[in-house]
Amino acid sequence: MIISPSLLACDFLNIEAELECFKDFKDTWFHLDIMDSHFVPNLTFGHPIVKLISKKTEIPLDAHFMVSNPEFFIDTFKDFNIHNFTFHIESTEKTLELIKKAKKIYPSVGISLKPKTPLTAVTDEMLKELDLILIMSVEPGFGGQSFIEESYARVEYFNKLKTNYPNLMIQVDGGVSNKNAKKLQESGANNLVAGSYIFKDGPLTYKNKIESLRR
Repeated sequence: MIISPSLLACDFLNIEAELECFKDFKDTWFHLDIMDSHFVPNLTFGHPIVKLISKKTEIPLDAHFMVSNPEFFIDTFKDFNIHNFTFHIESTEKTLELIKKAKKIYPSVGISLKPKTPLTAVTDEMLKELDLILIMSVEPGFGGQSFIEESYARVEYFNKLKTNYPNLMIQVDGGVSNKNAKKLQESGANNLVAGSYIFKDGPLTYKNKIESLRR
């Protein structure tokens, strides 16, 4: 069970200290929400910030690209020690081509679906290549939103497909907390992204928050 603290919710004025708080935590990824103010309204991490983060932590970096041109970022992020590269299926008509391109560079490649995107948009050809499916349980673009209850069924849909794709990781992002983590795991999720829930009460609570998601 991977827990992925979303750095969008951390204290940016003390980001190096924030990263240090997690150094001894097992089975964690740092989730980076890369937004371009075009595919989604918000604007977040740019290349210089991600480059610096990559030099300050050994925890795997999980980059979620909410951008209109993911192909550009496949090339420009290749030297930033990104472990998982996820882009939105809605952002391109060349999804399978870009998955294959990213697979040549990154250890893990995923695609993300907005809450209203049909699950059948993900084809068998894509699943054969993918390492991860990211189910958005809020509309992408801003942190702190409420969890969409229909997300459980969407997780269950891909969990059933793991009979044919046993190594597929199912990640959930948006409104994740101790109130829904157990049901998400029971539905088949094995990677939970949490931002506000983990970071809102300060560093002394981080370990307990992460463990509460695992339980």
